[in-house]
Amino acid sequence: MVQLTESGGGAVQAGGSLRLSCTISKDNSNTYCMGWFRQAPGKEREGVATIDEDGNTNYANSVKGRFTVSQDSAKNIVYLEMSRLTADDSAEYYCAAKRSGGYCYTTSAFTYWGRGTQVTVSS
Repeated sequence: MVQLTESGGGAVQAGGSLRLSCTISKDNSNTYCMGWFRQAPGKEREGVATIDEDGNTNYANSVKGRFTVSQDSAKNIVYLEMSRLTADDSAEYYCAAKRSGGYCYTTSAFTYWGRGTQVTVSS
């Protein structure tokens, strides 16, 4: 079983920064491809970033150069550092996981999802 819990969301002014955390609780020794997604009201869910078990990362074009995904494997935490935030970054942010193997992209089929954390950027 895998449970994901996001934290770190909040309200920030445009140009500011936030760090989201995804704490992974699991009862196995499997490795996972981890992803961050977001969904704004009235919009489709958007893939933001992924990181695989080897630390390889991928980013959506809209966040490249502003967001950084990282992981602390010892603590089973995945982070999303967000900087130079704009109003367009306002959304519910979700952490997701899939068993390692195959591609680790936001277009991959993720099995486990957290409940989300809200990010609101005011301009």
